[in-house]
Amino acid sequence: AAAAAAEYYVLTMDYVPDILERRGPHRADHLGAAKQKAEEGKMVMAGALSDPVDTGMFVFKDSSPEEIEEYVKKDAYVRNGLVTGWKIRPWMVVVP
Repeated sequence: AAAAAAEYYVLTMDYVPDILERRGPHRADHLGAAKQKAEEGKMVMAGALSDPVDTGMFVFKDSSPEEIEEYVKKDAYVRNGLVTGWKIRPWMVVVP
């Protein structure tokens, strides 16, 4: 039998307009949490959309929406008011 296909979710975070000026004290914790998920095999990639830098995008693999929601609630940017909202959506990958 073929192995089940991996399930992906995309998390987007909406950043405050002055994220670049305000992120400094919280960036190490924000990046550290993402790296931890990557080491666990739960995050494939993450980064900010640029020009302008207004959105963070995270690709999760084989994680539930509930797990991702927990990740968001603990995120340093979220806890320190640098995120104005977020969305968690399933991503139907057709070309891996």
